[in-house]
Amino acid sequence: MDHADFDLWDTANQRFVSRSTETYSKMGYVTSLFARKVVAAAGDAVDGAELLRSAGVDPDSSWDPKVMLPDGTYYDLLERIATLIDVTDLPLRTGASMRLDEYGALGLAFKAATTLGGSYARVERYARLWTSVVEYELRPVPMGTLFILHRAGERRLGLRLSNEATLASAISLARQVSPVPVTPLQVFLRHGVPGSFAAHEAWFGCPVRFDAKLDAILFSPETLAQPNILGDEGISKYLVSHLDAELNEIAEDVTLVSRARDTIAQALNEGSPRMKDIARYLGVSARSFHRRLSEHGVSFHTLTEETRRDLAVGLLRDKRHSLAEIAFLTGFAEQSSFTRAFKRWVGQTPASYRRGHADL
Repeated sequence: MDHADFDLWDTANQRFVSRSTETYSKMGYVTSLFARKVVAAAGDAVDGAELLRSAGVDPDSSWDPKVMLPDGTYYDLLERIATLIDVTDLPLRTGASMRLDEYGALGLAFKAATTLGGSYARVERYARLWTSVVEYELRPVPMGTLFILHRAGERRLGLRLSNEATLASAISLARQVSPVPVTPLQVFLRHGVPGSFAAHEAWFGCPVRFDAKLDAILFSPETLAQPNILGDEGISKYLVSHLDAELNEIAEDVTLVSRARDTIAQALNEGSPRMKDIARYLGVSARSFHRRLSEHGVSFHTLTEETRRDLAVGLLRDKRHSLAEIAFLTGFAEQSSFTRAFKRWVGQTPASYRRGHADL
C-alpha cells in the first residue's frame, strides 16, 4: 500500500482531519477460497478457524469463491502463518491443493478449452472473477510463451508468498486437464531466493529463477498446443458467454464496493458511518445498496469493519502517525477501543503489529 498524506491537526476546529486515504483506496480483492486453501495447507500446526476469523472469513460457512476479502488482509494472513510455521513450501502445497471444480464456471471453461494454451487464455481474460489485484498475460517469446503474473504493490512477504502460490496453482490446474505431464521450461520469480528452493524445482519440474524481472512461467509451444482431456468447442462457447456476463456483473459490483470502501474511509474520522448516508453519497437507495452488497457476499457492517482494519494496517506501516491519530482516523473515540478492535482483527495489538512490520 502507498503511504497516505494526512493533515493531522485542524487548528481552527481542534480536530484531526484526513486529507487523503490513498493508503486504503488502492486496496484490491481476492477470493476467500485462497485464504481457506492456505490455512488448510498450513495444517494442524496452526489454529485454522482463528486465522480465518481474523481475516473476516467464517470458518463454518460454505466455501464460496465469490466471497471476497481485501488483498491486504490476505497478505496479513500469510504473514501471520509465517510467524507460526516454516512457510518455505507452503505456497507450493497451497497451489497443489487447488481444484478446477472449486472455480465454478471458470473452472469448467478451463477444462472445456480445446488446448492448454486456450485454458490459459481463459485465465488471462477472466481472472477478474476471483481477484482484482492480479492480471495475467500470455506473451510470445523466442523460446515459447510466458504466462506472466502482474501484481502491483509493496513486495511484502505476504505478496511474495501469494505470487508463488499463484504460479504453483497455474501448474496444478494445467496438470488436471492435460493427458500428459505438464512441465514448464522455466519459472521466474521477482523476489529473492528463500532459504531453500529444492521443493520449488521439484514441484515445477524445471529450473526456478529468483530475482528475475517478472513473475512468470515459460512454456514450450508444444506444451500449450497439447489438447485437453475434456476439450469441447461447443461447451466452451457456451461457458465463455456465461463468463462474459459474470464479468460484466462483477465489474459493476466491484466498482460499487470499491467506491463504498473509499467513502467509508473518508467518513471514519466522524465516527461510525451509517449505511443510508453512504448509500446517499453513492447515489443509490439504502435498499438497493444493501441488496448489491449482499450479492457481492458482504454486509455493510463487515464492509465497515474491513475498511477500518485495512486502513489501520496501512497507517501502522507509516511511522509518521501515532497510535492515537490512527485510532481517530479509523473511527474510534478512544485509543483503548481501537487497541481491542485491532487485536480482535489480527491477533496483535497495534504496537506489536507496528514493531513486527518495521522491516517489511
